[in-house]
Amino acid sequence: MQNTKDSPKVYIPPPIFYLATFLAGLFFQKMLPINNDFFFTIISKIIGSVFILIALCINAFAFTQFFKTKNTLITIRPANSLQISGIYSVSRNPMYIGLFLAYTGASLIVGNWWDFLLLPFLFLVIQQYLIKREESYLARKFGQNYIEYKSKVNRWL
Repeated sequence: MQNTKDSPKVYIPPPIFYLATFLAGLFFQKMLPINNDFFFTIISKIIGSVFILIALCINAFAFTQFFKTKNTLITIRPANSLQISGIYSVSRNPMYIGLFLAYTGASLIVGNWWDFLLLPFLFLVIQQYLIKREESYLARKFGQNYIEYKSKVNRWL
C-alpha cells in the first residue's frame, strides 16, 4: 500500500534558497566589497536580462506542465504524477535550471561578484538537500517508471 502522506520532505520552498543566497551576496558585498566595475557595463545588463528571459520561459513551460497534470509545486505534498514529457524530457529539474538562470541574471544586473562566489554553495545545497530528497521520494512513489526515466534524462541538462 502506497503512503499517501509521503513526500520529498523539503520543508523550505526551493526559491527561498536562491533568494537567501542572493541576499547574502548583497550583504557580503556591503561588508567586504569586491570591485564591481564590470557590472556597470551595458553588456552585463543585456546578458543578465537574457538569462532572466530564458529562465522565465523555462519555468513557464515547467509550471504549465505541472498545472496541466494537476501536480503540486509544494514540496511537502505528494506528487500526483511523474513528469516525463515536454521540458521534462530534456531535464529532470528544469525549474531549478530556471531559478539558477534567474539568479545569475539578477546577479549580473545588480552587479555583485559575491553572488557568483556563493553560486557553488547554492548549487551544492540544491543538489544535496533538495534534489536528492526529491529523487529518493520519486523512486519510492513511482518505482521502476522513475528509474527508467532517470536513466534516460539527465538531472540538469
